Amino acid sequence: MRPRRIGQYALLLTLLALLAMFLVYPVWLTVGGAFAEDPKTGEGFTLDHIAFVFRDPVLRGGLVNALLVAAATTTLCIIISLPLAILSANYKYPLKGAWNALILVPLILPPFVGAIGLRMLLGRFGALNTLLHTDLDILGSGKFWGVVIAEALHLYPIIYLNATASLANLDPALDEAAENLGIGPWRRFFRVTLPMIRPGLFAGGTIVFIWSFTELGTPLMFDFYATTPVQVFNGIKEVTSSAMPYALTVVMLGAAILCYITGKVLFGGRAYASQTRAGRAASEKSLTGLRGVLACLAFACVTALALMPHVGVVLTSFAAEGSWYRSIIPTAFTGEHYQSALTHPVAFGSILNSLKLASAAMVLDIAAGLLIGYIIVRTKIRGRSLLDAMSMVPLAVPGLVMAFGYVAMSLRWPFGEGGPLSEAASILGSTPNPIPFLIIAYAVRRLPYVVRATVAGLEQTSGDLEEAARNLGAGAVTAVRRVIVPLILANLIAGGLLAFSFAMLEVSDSLILAQQEMHYPITKAIYMFSERLGDGLHIASAMGVWGMALLTATLVGASVLMGKKMGAIFRV
Repeated sequence: MRPRRIGQYALLLTLLALLAMFLVYPVWLTVGGAFAEDPKTGEGFTLDHIAFVFRDPVLRGGLVNALLVAAATTTLCIIISLPLAILSANYKYPLKGAWNALILVPLILPPFVGAIGLRMLLGRFGALNTLLHTDLDILGSGKFWGVVIAEALHLYPIIYLNATASLANLDPALDEAAENLGIGPWRRFFRVTLPMIRPGLFAGGTIVFIWSFTELGTPLMFDFYATTPVQVFNGIKEVTSSAMPYALTVVMLGAAILCYITGKVLFGGRAYASQTRAGRAASEKSLTGLRGVLACLAFACVTALALMPHVGVVLTSFAAEGSWYRSIIPTAFTGEHYQSALTHPVAFGSILNSLKLASAAMVLDIAAGLLIGYIIVRTKIRGRSLLDAMSMVPLAVPGLVMAFGYVAMSLRWPFGEGGPLSEAASILGSTPNPIPFLIIAYAVRRLPYVVRATVAGLEQTSGDLEEAARNLGAGAVTAVRRVIVPLILANLIAGGLLAFSFAMLEVSDSLILAQQEMHYPITKAIYMFSERLGDGLHIASAMGVWGMALLTATLVGASVLMGKKMGAIFRV
């Protein structure tokens, strides 16, 4: 075997080993702890812990509630996004490009933060009740629907993007043929269009379902504790003495996998791809007059609803303490909360922590993503497809499961009590040091973005220049540094920006892995302030606005750098 080939296999095995250690091993420990008689040591085997989850009415009820939240959120997302996707794919109407951009605005604000705005708008003494002169306790008695609405208003763009892409692949001649046979529009939709876009809907619906099923931050913000993710979060303190958190996490993971497989069998299938995609744009019908206004109104209404949490957060961040009570908007405004967000020890410390953690994770992701992308695109060695698949796994594994896996990992050798790395990295205990685990968690969770960006860049560039450099005597490292990196620098920056910004606003890892104030990332600090009386909600909102601005800037920057290839980052 040639030395170059040996080096490629050595790099492949090293990358696979790292992914196995920090991706597969934490999940394995969680599963093992659920079935072990002694979860601390992993010894023995029993099904009692799993059975206890289903016997206990509180835990069983939490699982049912989590599934209901996921089902209701996914259904609501489809109801919101599918009609808009059909309009976008089949018709021309005024300001179509602007509406298509605005419909994606919810992605810049996690529902965890948006929940603050909804609480101020829909609370018993909030803006809506004041406007309608009612006294409805919408979020007090309807916490379930508060969670569903908050998550749906954030996640519907995922289904919209998938549905629009699927509709764009359809051959308009199929619909025309059905129309010529005398089939009405509704029957054509259910008998022709819907079956062919079903795989695309399933792809988007799967992401929404699993995301909302395992979402931790939003239920916490709405005080909706009777759901599995919150029960797992509350069980972290018992992880050293009880198998219940392990079993609950595994049941949640198993339920997510079972729902995915069931949906794949019932609704999945092979995606339909048209051979005449150009005909789709030509077949778009123009909507003018009243029809054009109604089309714009549909997008405007959805966009206005989706912006409610954003508006609520921004208004709360500027509202003077006590000024937004039984009024439609705050009666007094101030900028002091932004100042507090940058001067309060916990708030400012959390921003610095997140900047450091996200930067370190971004550097790791760029380095690993470049190497993984190189192996996938530039080599023909066996095992590269496995590497590609493993690098995408973080998109499918719930963040809550990964975070709990790192907690389990911190209790085992070499990190556990008495281990050689017990002081270098730990999560629980009186003097924890979760920084290494937070960096690794952020990096692993956002690695797919950098890998997809790198792969997209390498696929657009020829390998001839690299081969020429190698033939002139340049080593592998020099060829990568002097030839490949400059050619795909825009892609690396775009993927790195996304990894950085999403790591800054990571919720599950931050809430679970950071247990002391000195280690809080920004999202953990937002949660802490939201629980504080007085100016707590206002400071949390100001921090949320800072995060919203950061994510907006990075998404715009990444979009400018990658152009139409932006979607390749999110392709599994």
